[in-house]
Amino acid sequence: MKRTTLTVLFTIIILSNLFAQERQRTPIGGRPDIKGDLFIELGFNSLNNRPDELQTKFFLSRTFNMYYQYPINIAGDKSGFTFNPGIGVNTDRMAFIDDQTLFNNPELGPESSQLLEITSVYGDDISIRTNTVSASYFEIPLEFRYHFNKNNYGSSMRVALGGKVGYLFQSQTKIAYTDDNGLDRKIKDRQSFGFNPLKYGVYARFGFSGINLWGYYGLNRVFLKEKGPFQTEASQINFGISVALF
Repeated sequence: MKRTTLTVLFTIIILSNLFAQERQRTPIGGRPDIKGDLFIELGFNSLNNRPDELQTKFFLSRTFNMYYQYPINIAGDKSGFTFNPGIGVNTDRMAFIDDQTLFNNPELGPESSQLLEITSVYGDDISIRTNTVSASYFEIPLEFRYHFNKNNYGSSMRVALGGKVGYLFQSQTKIAYTDDNGLDRKIKDRQSFGFNPLKYGVYARFGFSGINLWGYYGLNRVFLKEKGPFQTEASQINFGISVALF
């Protein structure tokens, strides 16, 4: 997440310089008036079309998105319609049940994974505190948005439909446990685990300028063909709330 945060900050700085309109400050020096939306999305990450053995813990399997999107008017300034291209990052986290996580599958090669119990790898006499898998992507969202208040888009109820494509830049497992000597250990294993390097899907968002509900449906497999655990063909379904920072 540290690398993701630095990437987001760097991206925001660049985009702010590229897309900022005339900057107007209040008498006491308020923040710049920047055209567009900076969204933070929080929600839950679930697997669709998965085998029964590949179950995740609902409340611990979360997703985090941050996007900047720039509005382009369609059919005039007061048509209510805009096209909103953007750029951002996404991190999907999965927490598998029964203290299981992903490990490389040597029979399938380096870009693969299998689901194993952590105790079968690190020993039976351990107490597991943290067990997650995460995959982070650079993403490009493209959406069409309709604003119900055609005179003031900024304070209007809105509905959006779009699609996005992402490129994987980091995947890792994170395990924290206490061993039989009482020593606290933390292990981060960064490798591909057979994750598909590309992801794409469709999404919808509905709400007001500040807070929205959103949902995403993945159109491709989370893992490469026959490279994931149980040769799964699972895709993603994510949903949650989003907050517009400006």
